[in-house]
Amino acid sequence: MDTQPGLVRCYRHPEAETGIRCTRCERPICTQCMISASVGFQCPECVRNGSGTGHASDANQPRTLAGGRVAADGRLVTKVLILINLALFIAVQVVGDRLVDDLALIGGGGVILPTGEPVGVAEGEWYRLLTSAFLHQEIPHFLFNMLGLWVIGGIVEPELGRIRYAALCLLAGLSGSALAYLLSPHNQFSLGASGIVYGLLGAWAVLARRRRHDMRPVFLFVALSLLLTFTRPGISWQAHIGGLVAGALVTYAMVHAPRARRDLVQYGVCLLVLLVDLGIVLARTAALT
Repeated sequence: MDTQPGLVRCYRHPEAETGIRCTRCERPICTQCMISASVGFQCPECVRNGSGTGHASDANQPRTLAGGRVAADGRLVTKVLILINLALFIAVQVVGDRLVDDLALIGGGGVILPTGEPVGVAEGEWYRLLTSAFLHQEIPHFLFNMLGLWVIGGIVEPELGRIRYAALCLLAGLSGSALAYLLSPHNQFSLGASGIVYGLLGAWAVLARRRRHDMRPVFLFVALSLLLTFTRPGISWQAHIGGLVAGALVTYAMVHAPRARRDLVQYGVCLLVLLVDLGIVLARTAALT
């Protein structure tokens, strides 16, 4: 008998065709193997490995594609990030340019404010690599980044889980700042969550490929975003590219890590990206000082 289009065979019962996949490992499962969970169905092996007991009740704790816990609110971390950005944006409107001078990314290495104060990452103000990724001064810039964070974050966070998603966002923001620190003029201020947003773009592309979705809309959106990056004046393309590459790399490791060594591979790659960022910062600081 020919297999019907769109149907595959159960991984435990090759004679059985099915259109159902395990929500944790995505292997095809037939009606004999599927165990009801709070979201979809799971295979017996995922239920057994997830608890160590093999009881079907443990299927009520399904995992995301990357192995994280499925949360009731799939945008919690995204909401927290938006609130942080909003709080700093309001603070900038109240305090003014002084706060931007204190938190924005600037290389330093001899940069002196009108007050006579030396500033910059090269002066030891490494915190700017992160604070700048949550700082906005202009309303259009803030709204554009928050819209991207809300829409794309809403796609990525449920697929990774909260902890992995938070790590992705922080590494994308840090990597964007590190590349901007390396390649931008030492006296150029830059700020904004674009590094994080472009990191989510890279993550979205990897996830769409992993889920075997139609890649054309994803590629079109990424291409348009990069076109804006390199054609609009005043854009820190370095932060965009740094975030995009880091986001894609970290997400690829998270969703393709072997199940037996998932945590080791996932957090090992996160540590590797962090070490690369650290090396970039140390090298640039040595050059400026």
